[in-house]
Amino acid sequence: MKQTSPASNPTQKPTKVPKPTPELQEQVRRRAHEVYEQRGREEGHGLDDWLQAEAEVTQQQTKNAAA
Repeated sequence: MKQTSPASNPTQKPTKVPKPTPELQEQVRRRAHEVYEQRGREEGHGLDDWLQAEAEVTQQQTKNAAA
């Protein structure tokens, strides 16, 4: 199956990803550290912690913006 990129498929709109602000990055960093602490400071999960924190912080911001 051939995959198409948004540029080659005019019916599909590209998703705009805003550039993270320093405040957002700091919130994600703090949350990622909390996740690391909750895991018992187990090494080797930095990316997982960051992605989880980023998803949580972004979701919370979306909820706050909708309210």
